[in-house]
Amino acid sequence: MPRVPTTDRYLTGQVLADLHRKMVFVAGPRQVGKTTLALSLPGAEAGYLNWDIDAHRARILKSELPPGALWIFDEIHKYRRWRNYLKGLYDGRPRGQRILVTGSGRLDLYRFGGDSLQGRYHLLRLHPFSAAELGLDRPSLLEDLLRLGGFPEPWLSASETESRRWSREYSTRLVQEEVASLENIRDLGQLQLMMLSLPERVGSTLSINALREDLNVSHKTASAWLEVLERLYAIFRLAPFGSPQLRALRKDRKHYHFDWSVVPSRGARFENLIACHLLKWVHFRQDTEGLDYELRYFRDRDGREVDFVVTNRRAPELLVECKWSDADLGRGLKYLKSRFPDAEAWQISAAGRKDYASPQGIRAAPALKLLSTLV
Repeated sequence: MPRVPTTDRYLTGQVLADLHRKMVFVAGPRQVGKTTLALSLPGAEAGYLNWDIDAHRARILKSELPPGALWIFDEIHKYRRWRNYLKGLYDGRPRGQRILVTGSGRLDLYRFGGDSLQGRYHLLRLHPFSAAELGLDRPSLLEDLLRLGGFPEPWLSASETESRRWSREYSTRLVQEEVASLENIRDLGQLQLMMLSLPERVGSTLSINALREDLNVSHKTASAWLEVLERLYAIFRLAPFGSPQLRALRKDRKHYHFDWSVVPSRGARFENLIACHLLKWVHFRQDTEGLDYELRYFRDRDGREVDFVVTNRRAPELLVECKWSDADLGRGLKYLKSRFPDAEAWQISAAGRKDYASPQGIRAAPALKLLSTLV
C-alpha cells in the first residue's frame, strides 16, 4: 500500500534561515525532492520559474520576474550564462528579496564562464530519504529502505516492482536528458552501458582500466565519464584514508550509487546504503556548520580494511564497518581503533541482533542503532 507523502524535508528549516542571509542553492540528484521542497516554502508557487518550461524560460531571458519576495529558479544551471545572470539579480535585488536556486547538477561545479558567485550564496545538498529522516524504528522498515531505495517516488510506492521500474527509467532519463543537456558527450550509448555495469562493482575498488577495457574506450574517456556521473549525482567516489605510517593504500577509490537499490548483491547494497547515510550526514555538517568533514575508507598493504572513516580536519572521528549478520569484530576495525582511540567505532549489521561494546571501545550493533543518530 502506498505511503503518505511528506513535503517537510530535513533541510527545510535551514533553507528558510539561509534565505534571509544570501541566495540559497539546493543541489542534489534528479527526483530527490528539490522542487517539492522549494514549492513547500511560503509564497513559493507565485515565484517559481523552471528553465525546462518554455514559457518560464522566456520570462527568465526577458527578466520578467514574478512579483513577490521569493524567486525560485529551477534547473537554471542549464542556461550557459546562469552565473552572470544570478549575480546581476542578486547585486541589484530589491531590499528583502530572496532567491532560491535548485538543480540536479553540482551547482558548485557548473561554472560556465562569467564572474564567480563566491560569497553570494549558501550551498545545501539534498539527499534521498534516510532512516533518521523517516524515523524508522524497526528492522523490517530498514529492509524496505534497502529494497526500495531512498528516492521519494519508489519509497512512497512501497512496491519493489515499481522501484525496479523507476530505477530503470531513472537511469535512461539521466543520460538522455541531463547528460545530453549539460555535457558534451557524443556516445551516450556507451555511457549508458557504463552506468549499467557500475552497480556490480560496488564494494570493491573501482578500476578505470577494467572499465575502459570492458567498454573499449580510452582511460581518459572512462575517467571523464565517471566525473560526469559524479557531477550529476548519479554516483560518488571515496578516496582512501591513511598515511605512510599506516602503510595505507592511497590511490584506488571506491564508488557508490545514490540509488542503492540498483546494486544486485545484498551485502554490497547494504554497504552502499550505509555509504549514502554517512555522506548525507557529512554533507549536512559541511553545509550547515562549515565543518571540515570528509568520508573515506581504509585499506592497508597488510589487507586490513575498514569500510568507512569519517574525518574531521583529516583526523578520524567515526569508524564504521558493515556486516550482513552478527560476526566477530573486523581486524581492520580493531587495528584502526587502536591507532586512533579517540575515534568512535562501530561494527553494524543488516540482519544481526547482537548489541554490545568491546573492551577496546568498539560498539557492535544492528544498523539502526547508528543510523538513527545521523540525519
